[in-house]
Amino acid sequence: MRKTLPPLLRVSLASAVSVTALQFAAASAQIATSSPAAFEIESQSLAKALVKYSEQSHMVIVAPVELVSGKTSAAVQGVFPPEQALSNLLTGTGLTVQTHKSGALTLQLASVEEGRSPARPLVMAQAATTTTPPPTPAPANSPAEDSVSVQETVIVTGVRGAPRSIIDSPTPIDVFSADDIQQGSPTGVFESLRYLVPSFNLPTRAGGGTATVIATGGLRGLNPDHTLVLVNGKRRHKTALINSVSSLYNGAAGVDLNMIPSSAIARIEVLRDGAAAQYGSDAIAGVINIILKDSPEGGEASVSFGENFDRSDGEFLTGSLNQGYAIGESGFAHFSYSYMDRNASNRAVPIADSVNLYPLLPGNVRDPREATIDRLVTTNYGAFPQTSHTFGLNLGYETNGVELYAFGTYGARTSVLDWSYRAPNNIASLPEVYPNGFRPRLTIYEDDFEIAGGVRGNYNGWDWDLSSNYGTDITDWENDNGLNASLGPTSPTHFEVGRLISSEWVNAFDATRPYDLGSSGELQVSFGLQHRLEKYEIEEGDEPSWAAGTYVRPVGQQFAGQLQTPGSQATPGFRPDDAGSIDRNNLSVYGELGWSATDKLFVSGALRFESFDDDAGEELIYKLNGRYELTDWLAARASYNTGFRAPTLAQQAYSSTTSQFRDLDGDGENELLLLKNLPVNSAAAIALGASPLVPETSENISFGFTLTPLNNLAITIDAYRIDVDDRIAVTTTFSSLDARIRDILTANGLPAEISGQYYTNAIDTRTEGIDVVGTYTLPTDSFGDFALKAGYNKNETEITGIIENPPELAALGNVVIFDRSKQNALTTAIPDSKITLGLDWTFGGFSANARTTRFGSYTVQNATNPAADYDVDPAWITDLEIGYAISEALSVFAGANNVFNEYPQEIAAPGSTTGSNMYNTFAPFGFTGGSWFVRGVYKW
Repeated sequence: MRKTLPPLLRVSLASAVSVTALQFAAASAQIATSSPAAFEIESQSLAKALVKYSEQSHMVIVAPVELVSGKTSAAVQGVFPPEQALSNLLTGTGLTVQTHKSGALTLQLASVEEGRSPARPLVMAQAATTTTPPPTPAPANSPAEDSVSVQETVIVTGVRGAPRSIIDSPTPIDVFSADDIQQGSPTGVFESLRYLVPSFNLPTRAGGGTATVIATGGLRGLNPDHTLVLVNGKRRHKTALINSVSSLYNGAAGVDLNMIPSSAIARIEVLRDGAAAQYGSDAIAGVINIILKDSPEGGEASVSFGENFDRSDGEFLTGSLNQGYAIGESGFAHFSYSYMDRNASNRAVPIADSVNLYPLLPGNVRDPREATIDRLVTTNYGAFPQTSHTFGLNLGYETNGVELYAFGTYGARTSVLDWSYRAPNNIASLPEVYPNGFRPRLTIYEDDFEIAGGVRGNYNGWDWDLSSNYGTDITDWENDNGLNASLGPTSPTHFEVGRLISSEWVNAFDATRPYDLGSSGELQVSFGLQHRLEKYEIEEGDEPSWAAGTYVRPVGQQFAGQLQTPGSQATPGFRPDDAGSIDRNNLSVYGELGWSATDKLFVSGALRFESFDDDAGEELIYKLNGRYELTDWLAARASYNTGFRAPTLAQQAYSSTTSQFRDLDGDGENELLLLKNLPVNSAAAIALGASPLVPETSENISFGFTLTPLNNLAITIDAYRIDVDDRIAVTTTFSSLDARIRDILTANGLPAEISGQYYTNAIDTRTEGIDVVGTYTLPTDSFGDFALKAGYNKNETEITGIIENPPELAALGNVVIFDRSKQNALTTAIPDSKITLGLDWTFGGFSANARTTRFGSYTVQNATNPAADYDVDPAWITDLEIGYAISEALSVFAGANNVFNEYPQEIAAPGSTTGSNMYNTFAPFGFTGGSWFVRGVYKW
């Protein structure tokens, strides 16, 4: 039988159910041996009554909402066999209990609906401590799905054991269906979460370099690597692409959700609370769990196309396909594929004709080519082009009372980064090779792979799960249209920059069982242990990509007699001293207790011990939380937990050199820097005061209320405070323009042109905020069904402690280890609030949804010059989508994202030499304006 322990699983009443003979047998085996139980269920909405029944009978109920919506249950009080109690509960609802030959109990209408196969079950009873992967979602545009209320959603989340509704959860939970994820035809999973989760921040660009490749977002004002990502309850591996030259989230190496095919996702669960003690380190801000589709039949194909309103650029094409198959009578296989192709967009403007791009001719005469050269010199001020193919597979098979399962994903992605223009009068632009200047191009070819498998079952009342999963992300970097000017005119123009590889192998055992304490309620006991092997590798590039040649400009050329910048332009290769690998082992063990003392009171606690075999050391963390029902419609919940996040291997080992433009003195003019990320154990970093990284630790306290004053209205309010000590961040840019810094760097083997930075445990922070989420459904006979959704987040982070200058920097006088801009990136550079308002409407085959989001204000600070700081005003962004179901299988949609074509507030005039930098690239809604899209979906 299916015995699983995914730490986060939501079973939605809005979902249609696809049940194999195997599942019937599993339910039958449990029900046949079930003893009479005590039931105390008042007459109430059928959806809520089924939740109570599930809690008291230890059976999970899975039902399509159209079957239970608007119905009222009968009261059930006394001791009954589960089948009889369920039958009594359904009195007057028009639903009956059916016993199949296998012995399984299902619910169906008293008279089977026309066109519905009587053999297809509508509700399945199942042992509460067993949780199958979620059923196939209802078809798009289903009125039933649109009308589902939060309190009508059955979940098993935050705590292990008996199922609960969202409102009954002791911690704040969000759940998003496959249809929610598709809304607006986004080009990735991260882009969907931007508008779905009020406390989730996803900047358009966190900065430069690889921060433009990986979508990087954080919960509740914290970093991406403060959120633990699971797939089907199993830990997901991290990307190899660290945010190395970004302003926001610098040093973060989180999980890239866009490498998971959106077509494979049944739902996404977001736990907005610290949960490191329950699910593992890194879960300081919360947990995101991706639940994969597992239907053994049917499938879906979709295709979307769209482009920006302005300049008709940024064209994108996405396609997806998924199909389920039955494996015998006791298993399933579900295959998925997603494709995405996105073209570049650009919002730079041509520079003035008066700006010289070519060297002056003798006599200070302008080169005549100035009159014909394209003055749109910047072509990368927008979104970069990207293409991806992602595949998913989910398998399950039961035999001899246990279930064998496996799932995995594979992604192949090509990302193109066109760097800034090197004009003919730039020192790096050799006229013999590029007489009209050039734009170096970095192409990253990425292969991402994850495979998980295991076996689960039941022994002596204990549900157990033994699993193993391995994931890796491999990135190959190539530099085209490039040049290593220090090698002279014979320099190659194509370079192999190097390779980054990140991998994780996790082995885990989990077990749980309930104990009936009689009049004292029920106790859920859970425990588990886990081993994780992590590895991070850097492979060097070919020699011309990093070599420092001796070429000097000949007499007669601009810059005559000067040495040239070493390494391939924009992205020098990984040097031999950058290359290497680092690995470590982690062992952890946890225990968790969940006590349902009464129908009104639930209390739980978790304890976890983590041990690393490197400098991260050991840590004991814990969590306490509870919920108390004050009235039938009002409950209070609270949580206190400690957290722990070890430095990632990438933060310890990453070393590379990139070029970027920086406004170092706040005068508005950017200067080109070669910037090297120094490993903390390198001689250059140590000479600048670096010390070994230590883990971040946290304390998280939250308190909130859940309100259901009306049957179709649900509101949750949760306030939180998160203290994180020893946060890891990147230091000040130690510029080679400062002779004192240059002397230190060159004395430790670096070229004179290269500036440096490293990661350090820089600061302590306190983040305080509040989340408010509300949903209201309004079904009508004459005008269709309406669903209103609203969310609000207010979030502020302050620095409560900051590292002192190490002696090496203190000796320099006016150099600080963590400057104003670095502090700002962790505090006020993130929007201080977000408001989301949504309205869904369905009427027959028609559907429409409108969504408007207010992104709050934020501030960007200069490293040294307060006069160069600026504030970015709030902005409202509105999205609209209209759909029509041509048939039961085929639906079409059209709409617009940012329908009013809003741009961020302009912070500066276009740069005189670039024609760009008018908008801050942190803007969470982008700086390329609105876009339109069309989408078609076919289901079978």
